[in-house]
Amino acid sequence: MKPVYDVSKLNDNILKIKDLIIELEAMASSFPAISRNSKRALASIKMMELNISDLITLNLMVD
Repeated sequence: MKPVYDVSKLNDNILKIKDLIIELEAMASSFPAISRNSKRALASIKMMELNISDLITLNLMVD
């Protein structure tokens, strides 16, 4: 039996993480390493967004 995923909750959590990383990046002006790593984290978050964007836009269900 495949696990059932709540795609909407996954999307909500990804967006929350994205907002937090953007906030962290804005606060990191005096910490170049945090700024660079925030940009990398945002790139990873973008990949997560792309992974579920079709499911959200097309309202597909994961079986």
